Amino acid sequence: MPSLTTPRVLRCGPFSVRFSPRAVLVGSALLLLVLGLAIVLLGTGSLPIGAGQVLGSLLGQGDSDMTQRIVKRVRLPRVLTGLLVGAALGMAGAIFQSIARNALGSPDVIGFTTGAASGAIVQIIVFDAGPLATALAAVAAGMLTALLVLLLARRGQGSEGYRLVLVGIGMGATLSGLNQLLLVTGDLDQALFAQLWLAGSLNTRTWAHVVPAALGLALILPIALLHGRELALLEMGDNSASQLGVAVGRSRLVLVLAAVGLTAIATAAAGPIAFIALAGPQLARRLTRTASAPLVCAALMGATLLLVADWLSQRLAATAQLPVGLVTGVLGGGYLLWLITAQRKRSM
Repeated sequence: MPSLTTPRVLRCGPFSVRFSPRAVLVGSALLLLVLGLAIVLLGTGSLPIGAGQVLGSLLGQGDSDMTQRIVKRVRLPRVLTGLLVGAALGMAGAIFQSIARNALGSPDVIGFTTGAASGAIVQIIVFDAGPLATALAAVAAGMLTALLVLLLARRGQGSEGYRLVLVGIGMGATLSGLNQLLLVTGDLDQALFAQLWLAGSLNTRTWAHVVPAALGLALILPIALLHGRELALLEMGDNSASQLGVAVGRSRLVLVLAAVGLTAIATAAAGPIAFIALAGPQLARRLTRTASAPLVCAALMGATLLLVADWLSQRLAATAQLPVGLVTGVLGGGYLLWLITAQRKRSM
């Protein structure tokens, strides 16, 4: 009898889909968990609201107009922004880790998130730009950073995983120093605003943050999923993937652009948020026990982790809500130390 990890094929006429039953079960459980966390967060705040009232407000049947306004206008945009940002970072991390064939190949480790942050800081400090220009600058700077890292890491016909990680770490350190220099030399008020943005936060998020993130995710998600098979083959190495019919250069370029786009969208919506892109794909892979990159499960895991971190940021602070980026940074540091220690023990 085949196990839950044995791949199955679903055919419908000339079309066929290959899937893992265990991955489907894990994805379904994560989706239910995300929905449950969303309901909890919609009821969390200075004015606690029960789950029944939250559902009633979403359906337009709330007990009062004030409750509906709090749920729909204040808390729902924040929750949806967190969900979209977490999903984008989780999927971006899965793509980068597969391409690099390295567990550390996440956008926040290899400097892409720092590059996006640099573009936003330049707009804030130098040009005193508004939210839209800041978001566009973050997207453009993230793309430019990715291009530079890929060019510098290139060797022969492709980029080796360890070179990509090392070059990315070096690029991230350089851009981080540049960011600090801008903060020190800039106007005090602008520097404070930029510092708050750098912390990564879901506070004061509105529908103006939700709509661009949703549109960007809707455009990039199908591209990433359509290239999921090529991504799985790329993990076997360029030579093996090429022998199996994959156009290695083109597939890698498309996937990197998709992952960078997801990272830039997430950074533009909530600022640089660490840990999610690093841990989300790894936890999803451990749960699904699949050899290929679990893109959908990684996205759902990323959304789950960010919503949990947002709940913690609201519960841990006594007088004010902590930026969620600080919470994910602390959790991410602990996870990274555990990961390095576990790998060292396995190698001994």
